[in-house]
Amino acid sequence: MAVGWFYLSSYALSLLGLMCVILTIYWMQLWHGGFAWDGSARMFNYHPVFMVTGSVVIYSAASLVYRLPQSWLGPKLPWKIGHAALHLLALALTVLGLVAVFQFHNHEKITNLYSLHSWLGIVTVFLFACQRFLLFRNNDTQPYTSLPSEAVFANSTGMLVVVFGLLVLYILLVSSWKRPEPGILSEAQSLLPDGE
Repeated sequence: MAVGWFYLSSYALSLLGLMCVILTIYWMQLWHGGFAWDGSARMFNYHPVFMVTGSVVIYSAASLVYRLPQSWLGPKLPWKIGHAALHLLALALTVLGLVAVFQFHNHEKITNLYSLHSWLGIVTVFLFACQRFLLFRNNDTQPYTSLPSEAVFANSTGMLVVVFGLLVLYILLVSSWKRPEPGILSEAQSLLPDGE
């Protein structure tokens, strides 16, 4: 029964992933004028499509390869190759998504890497690629310090939210801070005042 639920969940996940890609393409086509590789806003439209397809859907599929029950038996090499190929495809689409947004920004003389979204995106791609330090050149059109104070405030608040989330995850993952099982004395109980 567990295998049946796994396959049902996998099919549902595949369908949802496909819907995410199709709806992102539809969104860019219907409301933003479609696609072109010419530096215009239509080139920017490739960015969300490639990021959703590569960084979300295909990357997730690559992560789930070893969950397939067929991968548990027999030689592991074909599954490793499939896993690596999916990761490579995800990385390639992600890089194309970055190229699209950078080319659009350069064509329109928009400063690159000025928002929380762009900062987290670059860090994510950097960590995902696990390669040497990415070099990038910012445009000379508008320095970050000339942005409205609201933009600086929003980005700072966003970074604070990220730090808060990371701290919550850290606290949740520290095993010595977990509630002990009934009847088991642990170091964590020594933190409690007498009588509790």
